[in-house]
Amino acid sequence: MKLYNYWRSSSSYRVRLALHFKGVPFEYVPVSLLKGEQHEAAHRGRNPAGYVPVLEVEESGRVVELSQSVAIFEYLEERYPERPLLPPSPAARAQVRSIAELINSGIQPFHNLATMSHVKAIGGDEKAWARHFIDQGLKTLDALAERHAGRFLFGDTFTWADCCLVPQLYGARRFGGDVAAFPRLTRIEQASLELPHVQAARPEVQPDAQPA
Repeated sequence: MKLYNYWRSSSSYRVRLALHFKGVPFEYVPVSLLKGEQHEAAHRGRNPAGYVPVLEVEESGRVVELSQSVAIFEYLEERYPERPLLPPSPAARAQVRSIAELINSGIQPFHNLATMSHVKAIGGDEKAWARHFIDQGLKTLDALAERHAGRFLFGDTFTWADCCLVPQLYGARRFGGDVAAFPRLTRIEQASLELPHVQAARPEVQPDAQPA
């Protein structure tokens, strides 16, 4: 199993968290977004969209390339169910997915590299753009946490929602989001950061990490 990813990519970080949580060994293959390696023919052969992460797996004797962090997560959840990242009841599973999807589609896409580069190219303030959507999204996320959080974002068990939260707060700080305004979320983040699988997935310990 190979994970093509970038150390600071939120989507890559989510997948690393899921892999380490489940104890699934994988080969780390760096793809530098700053150098544009995601647009090279070799990577577009793996994912025509030119995004990371891509998880390369072998199924039924053939190599399969999986893209999009949520799809990769669903594959891992089905393929390695022994240590689940979703709760047992259908309603609770849907609620965890809903929280995760708020981050996946409602916050993170507004501050990914492609979006911010385009905002800058058309004369906008890309950092102000990112901050607006980060702060707006975190406000909604905090309201959901008020309903559902225990030690973690959904109760007292680490779930897929936490796999999305931790990278999102990491990204929010990079782009000037008002993370300090959400102490409930940072408390959950801190509880997560104490876990060994989260420590192993952190951006700064990856082989392609660069000095701050």
